[in-house]
Formats: sequence, structure tokens, C-alpha cells
Amino acid sequence: IIIPLDELPPHHIDRDSLAASVERSHRWEARSLMEHLKDSRERKQAIFSVIHGGTDVELRTKSLEYLTSLPWDGYAIGGSLGNGRDELKQLLGWMMPLFN
Repeated sequence: IIIPLDELPPHHIDRDSLAASVERSHRWEARSLMEHLKDSRERKQAIFSVIHGGTDVELRTKSLEYLTSLPWDGYAIGGSLGNGRDELKQLLGWMMPLFN
């Protein structure tokens, strides 16, 4: 599985910097996907995107909506997933149904 380059900002980042990081990762991911799709040899290997946005519901949702609009083979949930198990469960609780 290929996972394109993305940026992993720290958990306590300000929202503007987090939004810029998400956009940067989206540009890198889209560019990687386009190159992957051009090369028929690469189609023997899956390429997954990484959903970002930290614990920010709006940014996470925008990331998921943008990346699921592209022809990825699969998805990973990346970036900061909260500060502990409870925040992780909360984040996954609202985010996972959006994949359907």
C-alpha cells in the first residue's frame, strides 16, 4: 500500500495553521494520486489517502469529503486523533458514518 506524503501537525496547533496543513497535505496527496494513475505499473499497488483535520469537525469533514471524491483505493485516518482514548472514540464516532 502506498501512503502519499502528508504533514502531521502537533495536537495543539492553531486552527489557521491546521487548515493550511490540511490543504498542503491535500495538494501533495492529489499530486501523488495523479502520478500513480499515470503509471500502469503502479496499478499493481494500492494507494490510500490520509484523512486529516485534527479534532476539528469542520476540517476533518472537509478533508474526508474532498479525499473521498478522488479515486483512491482506500483511506487512512491520520493526523492528531485527540488527546487520549476518549477523544479518539468521540472523533471516530462521528467520522466513520461519513465514509458511507
